[in-house]
Amino acid sequence: QEGKLWRAIKITAYVLGTGLLMFTALVNAFSWYAQNTWDILGRFCQTRWLEFYYLFEGDEWTIFLLGAGLVPSLAFWCFNGVLMVADVTGKPAFITRYRIQLGKNDPVDTKKLRQAIYVALFNQFFISLPMLVPMFSVMKWWGNTFSKELPTFRWFLVELSIFTLIEEILFYYTHRLVHLPLLYKHIHKKHHEWTAPIGVVSIYAHPVEHMLSNTLPVLTGPMIMGSHIVSITAWLSLALVITSISHCGYHLPFLPSPEFHDFHHLKFNQCYGVLGVLDYLHGTDTAFRKTKAYERHRVLLSFTPLSESIPEVPKKAE
Repeated sequence: QEGKLWRAIKITAYVLGTGLLMFTALVNAFSWYAQNTWDILGRFCQTRWLEFYYLFEGDEWTIFLLGAGLVPSLAFWCFNGVLMVADVTGKPAFITRYRIQLGKNDPVDTKKLRQAIYVALFNQFFISLPMLVPMFSVMKWWGNTFSKELPTFRWFLVELSIFTLIEEILFYYTHRLVHLPLLYKHIHKKHHEWTAPIGVVSIYAHPVEHMLSNTLPVLTGPMIMGSHIVSITAWLSLALVITSISHCGYHLPFLPSPEFHDFHHLKFNQCYGVLGVLDYLHGTDTAFRKTKAYERHRVLLSFTPLSESIPEVPKKAE
């Protein structure tokens, strides 16, 4: 028995030791490959940034206007352009089969859509764009926003985490503020005209709400951090695309789940935040957690619509 035990121990030690050596070798190889790829990508980005910088002869205002204004706007309208084609025509089926609120916006009311586009353009040109002027002054004060040296990707990830946290806090509380009866009636009700939202509705709002609840939470993080214009461009573009996904009305594969905010438009008094952390702490997602929408609130990793794999429970006949 002792011989068998000793043999088992030796076999175990051999297997574990060999596995540990192989694991260490693989980790080292992967780390070297990842670091090498990271360095190559960093040099590529740095070179392209310098080319862009010298193309505009270091004109900081032009660079800022393009980076913080034009590029995020193009990202917003290009993404929503595809969604609006699906909203109006019902095609391609690859998109429309993932509709969350079945039977709604099928197709979308073109008159309401035109109104939403007009308001969105007004908010971008007459609210968001003027707000970039004081932001530019703040970024100039920091002094490193237009540096010829790009921040490292690791630092950008740190900034991205901080931006997201700041946006969650500011958006949650300003959003709850405009849900107060008086402010809701005169300001926020406009945004809730769409109980089944579409992507462009993400910035379809009263000008006061667009300034207070849509734009300020997104701009505050970069201003506090004194971020580089490239980081600002990436963050604003990402923020506009993500909020479009949250409002798009389709739970598409491999994209963030829009179930949380779609439920807010459906019920009005639930799911005020972006991440849902503050909703959980304040108990403003309790009704949502009892629904099928909560079960579907995850990244879809297959091509089967969650409305099919997790269908609503049929109502009992009265």
